[in-house]
Amino acid sequence: MRIAIPDNNGEVNQHYGQSKVFSIIDIEKEQNIVFVDSVSTQNLQHNHGGLAELLKRQGVEVVIVGGIGQGAVAGLEECGLKVLFGASGSIKSVVEAFAKGEFVSKRVMCNHHGDDHHHHHHHHS
Repeated sequence: MRIAIPDNNGEVNQHYGQSKVFSIIDIEKEQNIVFVDSVSTQNLQHNHGGLAELLKRQGVEVVIVGGIGQGAVAGLEECGLKVLFGASGSIKSVVEAFAKGEFVSKRVMCNHHGDDHHHHHHHHS
């Protein structure tokens, strides 16, 4: 299975739409993880369709992201890609968790209107 993760110096980039590099990783059945490639998406920022097409051409099946906007998700899903949300930390750790079947997708929507710092405050009345 081939997956792609937005890469910010080895960490999962929390803003999918602002990612300049995607790591492409192959996961074999025996938990063998191979970093295949990293694709620059420098000129595809905010061009969600183009990005989905690019990943698709690379043979990617699953995209693992931190935060992502609704439009970007739709673009990826229209291309037949599976999107998993809520990844954070090093790409290596996310890939390893995914390979073991331990990665849990948590849908987090980006809000680019200055609310980015409130993601972790859940107010229970």
